[in-house]
Amino acid sequence: MGEIKKRNKSAQIRFWCDYKFFSQAKSIVNHFDNKIAVSSIVAGKLRRYNHVSVMKQLLWPSVVLLNIRDIIFVVVGFLQSFIKLILWRPNVIFAKGGYVCLPVGFAAHLLNIPLVIHDSDAHPGLTNRILGIWAKSIATGAPLKYYSYSDKKAVYTGIPVSDDFYEYSAAQKEQAREKWGLSSSRPLIVITGGGLGAQRINDATVVALDDLLHLGSVVLISGVGQYDELRSIVPPNGKRFQLHSFISKDIASLLGAADVVITRAGATTIFELAALVKPTILIPNGKLTGGHQLKNAAVYAEKDAVKVINEEEMLSDPKILAYTVREILHDPVSSHKMAQRFAEFVKPNAASDVADMIISSIK
Repeated sequence: MGEIKKRNKSAQIRFWCDYKFFSQAKSIVNHFDNKIAVSSIVAGKLRRYNHVSVMKQLLWPSVVLLNIRDIIFVVVGFLQSFIKLILWRPNVIFAKGGYVCLPVGFAAHLLNIPLVIHDSDAHPGLTNRILGIWAKSIATGAPLKYYSYSDKKAVYTGIPVSDDFYEYSAAQKEQAREKWGLSSSRPLIVITGGGLGAQRINDATVVALDDLLHLGSVVLISGVGQYDELRSIVPPNGKRFQLHSFISKDIASLLGAADVVITRAGATTIFELAALVKPTILIPNGKLTGGHQLKNAAVYAEKDAVKVINEEEMLSDPKILAYTVREILHDPVSSHKMAQRFAEFVKPNAASDVADMIISSIK
């Protein structure tokens, strides 16, 4: 958005998201530019679980009923999108992926509005595979060898990240810790499951918390859903431990202050941590459709750029969190080299390249 505004200050930008993410999206977008209108549409997803056979899913009543319901949601979302696009009539649609983009992209196709998509994950999702047929151009977060898109329209741009994400000096890390009220004399471990949190990571962190606190200070970003439950069983916020439900402002400074970060394998978070040159432990969710987080993690593990923890192993032995953190903290030379390999994946011109693709797609 920032790069587009640089090119055309009068550009009108609107951000649409699924209603479930509206509050988080509005908070993040308003932090960037409070003049950008944020609105929601109804959207539905096709539930397909990587760890369950197709036949079993077809015989799983709750999954079948939810999929039928969400097909209705997709139809409603398409009608919403169609009306919104007729009233606004934008010059181009940029779709970042995810099921919320399907009704918008389909409406854009029928209205002959140019469509540009960005596929962050190393495994293309169903929505992007469909929209890729109609898209004028496609930007990818990983090298093109991981995708089946035509190289006539696909370009490996990497993932745009904010300028707030860069390698922190020792002095900047200390200032950031002071800002967050954290100890400057102990290593800092930040654990996050993404915007909605990750219950399995939260639960494992609670079990391993004493061991983690022996290694350093701990910040757990739990997500809104489990925050109240966790608040009652973890220590109060202070210099050694903090629990947050969600952080939309200055998350870069908190991550920049860390010595090690534990997170899911979402594509954007991965690139933000790579830009921060941060020793990172990925815990991919293997149950998500297509195993895309497993494939995301594999891209970086292949280059020895991150540590990867198998979620099932973590569930059977949560202390593996502390063991892996100890490996990183007790061998700073190897950890720094790992983070440097991680940083090699960053594409500094990603935002500019994607902005050029969007603008050049306008008729």
